[in-house]
This record gives sequence, structure tokens and C-alpha cells, in this order.
Amino acid sequence: MPPGGYHGHALHVDLTSGAAARLPLAESLLRSFVGGSGLGTRLLMEASPPGVDPLAPEAALVVALSPLVGSPLTTSAKFAVVAKSPLTRRITDALASDRFAIELKRAGMDALVLTGRAPSWSVLVVDDGVIRLEDASDLMGLSSFDAEQRMQERLGPAFRWFGIGPAGERLVRFATISGDNRHAGRGGLGAVFGSKRLKGIVARGTQRCPVADKDAVLSLAKDLSRRSLGEGTAKYRDLGTVANVLVLNRLGALPTRNFQAGSFEGAEAISGEAFHATEGTVRKHCAACTIGCEHLFRTKSGKSVRLEYESIFALGSLCGIADRDALLEAAARCDELGLDVISAGGTAAFAMEARERGLLPEAPPFGDAPGLLALLDTMASRQGVGDLLADGSRAAAAVLGGQAETFVCTVKGLELPGYEPRALKALALGLAVGARGADHNRSGAYEEDFRPGSDRHAADEQKGPAAAATENRAALLDSLILCKFLRGVFSDLEAECASMLASVTGWDVDAQELGQTAERIVTLKKLFNVREGWLRAEDTLPPRFLEESLEDPGLGGPGGTAVSLSEADLDRMIRAYYRARGWTEDGDVPRERAVALGLGGLA
Repeated sequence: MPPGGYHGHALHVDLTSGAAARLPLAESLLRSFVGGSGLGTRLLMEASPPGVDPLAPEAALVVALSPLVGSPLTTSAKFAVVAKSPLTRRITDALASDRFAIELKRAGMDALVLTGRAPSWSVLVVDDGVIRLEDASDLMGLSSFDAEQRMQERLGPAFRWFGIGPAGERLVRFATISGDNRHAGRGGLGAVFGSKRLKGIVARGTQRCPVADKDAVLSLAKDLSRRSLGEGTAKYRDLGTVANVLVLNRLGALPTRNFQAGSFEGAEAISGEAFHATEGTVRKHCAACTIGCEHLFRTKSGKSVRLEYESIFALGSLCGIADRDALLEAAARCDELGLDVISAGGTAAFAMEARERGLLPEAPPFGDAPGLLALLDTMASRQGVGDLLADGSRAAAAVLGGQAETFVCTVKGLELPGYEPRALKALALGLAVGARGADHNRSGAYEEDFRPGSDRHAADEQKGPAAAATENRAALLDSLILCKFLRGVFSDLEAECASMLASVTGWDVDAQELGQTAERIVTLKKLFNVREGWLRAEDTLPPRFLEESLEDPGLGGPGGTAVSLSEADLDRMIRAYYRARGWTEDGDVPRERAVALGLGGLA
């Protein structure tokens, strides 16, 4: 019998033949990697050949669940999607919240491993563990939302959908996979779906996993739900992540015009407060969530748009746009087309600066809202200049050549999220060393920048272990899987997560074991990247952040004070991070460290 919360196997589907096979998952493997990002990465290491092209049929894509899915624990209805990124050629894992997670778990599996390429465009139907491919010709060109509606009309509302829009069909390298208007966004997972001629997956099931101690799970769930409605999550309930706009603008950390500035003169107009001052705002909850952080706003044309801070930064300040309605339309367009909003905005901003410099006259100028909307369409359709940009800003810079590579803002090919690294030094470190590339969700190093008593401008060695610790916490939450908006609710994350996992599985797991589990998962992602060609030179920031200073109004004085980050300062923090991980000075994982973490066979 598998432990509580698990079925004890994954399902491998070869899309070329349509054949499916059960992959037994040993209890020792489940305990070592838990679920979500951890389990998904471990399965990817086995299923995807070393050096494979991310869009080749042989490349694997893993949808991984966790033992908490289907339990009454708040925010647990989540799943992870893991693959080799077509944008970075390194590992990428993205999380989404939806009833799809619950239905796939009830269909009788802990993970779904996909390889091959369907003979024609198809939908994978997972019906209580029975697999079949259905024709998707009538879904082509539809948004994921519209395709979902059509599939539910065809099969019934019990089936839950997870699929791609037009951008994924055309292999845009930052295309998303979506369900119920929520996205597994970063790294181009939608292009991996598209390369397999897979428009989407629908799932339903009746198979439930028993838990080891039902009373304990219910008690923990009630307590966590109560705490989830306290001060630790008030910001997300009241305004949502859009509350970050004015805060970061005051700190000089709101990326503006392709990171040429850290504050935006139009910030007030596109702030969370300004959006909430208008009529028609609606608050929603993800499946199995008590927090309710999702805030929907209405466009002039009547569309209801889910807006996050990253949407406002990427399509607003980063592109020099302060038009509220245009920003909402751009966010809606990204959702409809299936574009990762951060990479779409980052690539558009790069194109706008390239126009400024005379390198790309076809691109719109900063502040041109209609031009941005048109550019999003051309990227998703791969028409005109959009075909160049559909491969991401790093690839576009390489084609343009010369000075273009001095102002492209990516790490490992992934466009930066909405935080200015020169003003937030721990974040700068987290972005530089992240396995997924420029990423604030798998690191959360900005937690150290905003910690009381911490100096966010100091590039000191203390940032190394602090950044490693935030990565470990993120890896634990992403593998259990629980929402990171619960971070402020826990007083002892590892101990409380151990209690939840023990009550579900029956394992005698404790905080120390989970700490090592998190370390193991972070290291496994690094080993995947090493296998795929990682070099020490990749752990860095773009030239703009190491060669140009920035005015930071948060420091006071007339006009603020210039802040900068030197290559030597960043290198010192990176080396401190490597030491905290037990890696070499050059960032390699010593064999003895891999063995100590139970990864000796994968090093």
C-alpha cells in the first residue's frame, strides 16, 4: 500500500502512439522529493534524455501533484509543470491552482509524464485513469479559455481543462499553459505542449487517496484556514499583489522603460489603489483556497481581467505606459493569446529600447499603448517583427547584434520580474543564481531585503546564506504544494509543514528532514542544469545592472541618491551563496555533497 495521500505511481503517456504505462513510485522516492516541483524534477531527470532539444518529441513534460491535493488544507489544489525550457534550455517549473489538480489526482496518479508527438493536433483525455487522444482540429486558434468551454460542452462540466492558446500553437518560446484563467506561465511550457501537438488535457476521476490521520488533517486544516484570514494575508485580500506598485516606486525598485529607471512618473495612474477606485472590481478565490487574493477588473469593452502586480509592471511601467484601460486590454490580450505576461512585457520593452537606439524601427516607442497591443498580436502570430521577438529578448538581441546585447534584461534567457536588482541586493543575488533564470518565485530573496534590520543596499556576504534559505523555503512550498501567500502565516515553516505531511502520509517526518528535502530539491535542479550544459558564467546579471547606476528616491536627498551593483560585489555574494550550499567556488556540486543528499546516482 502506498503512504497516505499518494496513489504510488505516475502515468507515462507516449503521445506518438497514444500508449500509456504505469510507472511505480517507490515510497523512498516519494519521501525524498514529496511532490510538485521536487517530484516533477526527479521524474524529468529520468524521462528526458540529456541534451535533448526542448521542442523535440523525445523531450519530456511532467505534471506533478502532491500528497496534499484533495485534502481540506487551504491552497492545496495546485500542481506543478516541469520541463526543459525552450526559452532558456535549462529547467523550468511552473505552478498553477485549479480544480484540474483535484481531478487529475482523482484520475488515479501522482504525476503525468508526457513524451512523443501526437500525429495530429489532439486533446489528451484522462477519464478516471483511462487514456485516449481526441481530435482538436475544432479548437485550433482558440484561447485556452474558449477551448475549455468547448471541451466541457463536448464532454461535460466534470472534466477540467489545462491547455494552450494561439501562442503555444505557434511555438512562441514564452507561451503559457492555462486552465480556468490561471497560468503555468514562465519558461515557455506552452511551446512544449505545442511541439507535441497537444492543445490541452482534460481530466476527471473518482479515485480518492485516504490520509493516515483524518482527524489530525481536519484539525490542522481548520487552524490553517483560520490563520490564513489574519494579518499575514491581509494585503492579498484587500488589494492583491497590485498593492506593490506604489511601494516599489517609492523605493526606486519599480522597473521602468526596460530597467532604465527605478521609478515611474505614471505609477499613481496604474497603482493598485487607482484600479480599486474604479467600479466593477470583483474578488475571487482559487480552488480550495480561503485567502481570495484574485482581483478582477473590468475593461471599457466589458471584459473581466485578472490583474497582478507583474502584469502592471511588465505591460505598464516597463513599457512606459500609464493608461489604465490600455494596460487592462494588454493583460487580457496576453491571457487570450497564452503569453507569459512577464516575458511578453520584457520582450516588448527590449524592442522599444531597440527602436530608440535605431536597431528595430518596426517596434513601437515607449508609451505607445496601441503599438504594444499590436506587438503582442504579432508575437503570438509570429508575423513580421513578432517572429523575431517570439523567441524571447535574448534570442532577438543575438540576431540584432552589437549594442543590443548590452540592454537585454534576462538571466539564462528568462526576462526579469518586476523588481529592480540594483535597489534590492539580496534579490539581485537570487535572480543571478536561480536555476529557472531571473525568477522571484523560486527564490524570494527579496524577503531578506525587506526584513527589518536588513540593509537592502549592502552587497555583503550575509546575503548568500539568506538567499539560499529563501530558496529552500520556496522549494518546500512548491513541492508540498502550498501557496506562497501563506508564508506570513507560519511561525515555523518546516515544523508546521512536517506536521501536515505526517498527518496525511503517516511518515514520522520532522522539520530537520524537510529542511534536507528542500536542499535536495534545489540541488537536483542545479544538477539538471549542469547536465544540460550550465556554466559558471550563467550565474550573473545583465550588463545594464553591473555597469549603469540608478537613482533611488528611497535614499532621500534631492532627487535621491545613485545606487549601483558592481560585478565584484555580485561575485562576492554569489560565492557566499555557493559556500552556503556546500558547492565549490565555481558553483559545481561536489560528488560528496550530492551523495550526502541522496543524489549520488544523479551527479
